[in-house]
Amino acid sequence: MAETPGMPSDPYGGRGLPDASERALGIPAAAVAMVGWAASGVIAKGLSELGPLAVVFWRMWLYTGLVLLFLWANGTPLKWNSIKISAWGGISLAFDIMLFFTALRLTTVANATVVASLQPLLMLYLAPKLFGEQPRGRHWGIVMIASGGIAIVVFGSSGIPEWSLLGDLLAALTLFAWTGYFVFSKLSTQKISSAQYTGGSALVCSLVCSPFAIGSGQVFDIPSPGAWVWLVILSIGPGFASHMLMNWSLARIPAWVGSTMTLAIPVTSTLMAWAFLGDEVSLLQFVGMTVVMFSLAVVVVDQSRGARA
Repeated sequence: MAETPGMPSDPYGGRGLPDASERALGIPAAAVAMVGWAASGVIAKGLSELGPLAVVFWRMWLYTGLVLLFLWANGTPLKWNSIKISAWGGISLAFDIMLFFTALRLTTVANATVVASLQPLLMLYLAPKLFGEQPRGRHWGIVMIASGGIAIVVFGSSGIPEWSLLGDLLAALTLFAWTGYFVFSKLSTQKISSAQYTGGSALVCSLVCSPFAIGSGQVFDIPSPGAWVWLVILSIGPGFASHMLMNWSLARIPAWVGSTMTLAIPVTSTLMAWAFLGDEVSLLQFVGMTVVMFSLAVVVVDQSRGARA
């Protein structure tokens, strides 16, 4: 395969193969990030007193402030070069979050997260071309089976009152923005540290989201004290911790593996929404989620064996 101009052919962003201990930690780090991102959808939908773009606005600026403070305290303040390198990732993240949080208000948590989680299919196609990664034939088969499980989850919600076709369409657009964020995150690993990328992409994302949020008029409703608590939690957990962990892990595991692990998001989000928000979940959806989680477990075990080898 011909190399992309200016890009090393190894899947670790030109930094060389990470040592075995770092590769082994890459998957657990990505798994924790998945749980945080799964919780973000549930928290955002639960903040019903605020419009979706207002949630994005306050959450992103709180998150950005946390990352910038972390970089400053660590003696590595955000650099202008890092902002330039992170720009496309930040733009992708902005549209991903705005579309996703809006979709959550229109359709079920299950559908909003499930449709966007078809990302691994795009990443399996892009990984060989962009990163020199070579997923095996069985990996394609596993992801196809998992995608079938996702289709079952979507089909199973068609009779649920919260379902909305418009919400599902917005979630489908989220798929492409989310894929773009993953691609640009992986591309950045050859140029800057994961912390610098997280800070740069967060700042750009906040700047891109702000005009949309202000133009919608939603940010002029000041959050209540209870809402502020959840916004802070949303910024620290699903924001700061999850993005830091995933960007760190993408420098240590193949991009298609990190992408495949996002299949856990809709399952975890659906169960959280069922437990905490009272969202209905049909028996058919539980069957689909079982298929997804089993497929994901096979990929993780296979990759873990490869890392040990």
